[in-house]
Amino acid sequence: MRRCLFFSAIFLILLTLPFLVSHYVVGIFILIFYYAYLGQCWNVLTGYTGYISLGHGIFLGIGAYTTAYLFLSFGITPWLGMLIGGLIAAAVGLFMGFLGFRFGLRGIYFVLLTIAFAELGRIITLHIKALGSFTGLFIPFKPSFLNFQFRGNIPYYYIAFALMIFSLALVRIIERSRLGRYFIAIREDEDAAEALGVHSFRYKMISLAISGFLTALGGAFYTNYIYYIHPNTVFGIIPSIEIILRPIVGGMGTLFGPVVGSFVLTPLAEFSRTYFAKGGYEGLHLIIYGFLMILVVLFLPQGIISYIEKPLKSLLNGDHRVRRSEAEDASFGDKRPS
Repeated sequence: MRRCLFFSAIFLILLTLPFLVSHYVVGIFILIFYYAYLGQCWNVLTGYTGYISLGHGIFLGIGAYTTAYLFLSFGITPWLGMLIGGLIAAAVGLFMGFLGFRFGLRGIYFVLLTIAFAELGRIITLHIKALGSFTGLFIPFKPSFLNFQFRGNIPYYYIAFALMIFSLALVRIIERSRLGRYFIAIREDEDAAEALGVHSFRYKMISLAISGFLTALGGAFYTNYIYYIHPNTVFGIIPSIEIILRPIVGGMGTLFGPVVGSFVLTPLAEFSRTYFAKGGYEGLHLIIYGFLMILVVLFLPQGIISYIEKPLKSLLNGDHRVRRSEAEDASFGDKRPS
């Protein structure tokens, strides 16, 4: 009961928040939800199956450019374009997965494959005139629901919020399903999972396709939120790293890890960038960002969620007397939360 009230209160607060804070704060929350959503998309592949991708920009770029191109060239509404982009991204993900999983690439070799695909997408897009080439694509402002364009940030706030909630619900369903258990089995010990009859190739392909499709939807949102895209801003290594930082800091392989990570990192990045830019110290926020990452890796290797989940559960269950044995394993030992 307490848990239901707790999450209901947070949900209601976030629903009414745009009418209580400034335009600038609403913009920050849009980015929080956006990166929480993208982090959850990455989490489906890496957090639950254990295959690290540093090239999720390929899916982000496919979703962004497909939506923009179909809208600019054929007048197709971005609501449909984002689904088409998602299907193309899923197909590319399956091709990438076939190359990687069929030939047994693991660890750093799979990471390099994902980076290569993202860089290939960036180079190809840079040399296609129909996609804006080196100048990128500008989206004309024609506000309407069908055009996915609105006056003010509030509609984008609710769309980004809906994406985050959708990703949480989907991952929760996956967690509780046989599919999710197979993902986790592959992550923990792929050889043992195969020995028990899990078709690891099939489920890794499914994981990559789901992750690619969802990430492409985020790319479509990005396109229609800022009205401009460039290959470097979606296909480059920096957007891929931005995607993975949130679940790493919050906790990979957990439901709320990407959300917690986004609520910590995104405001820090935006406030520090704004503050230091005004003081003439542009770029100093990146040093703070890097320093925070070092602290997380050294002192919170399992992510923030692993250190707050146990006390929070005790509080919500009404048990304020945390026994010594519970306190000792609050960090989950060497086990990765699932």
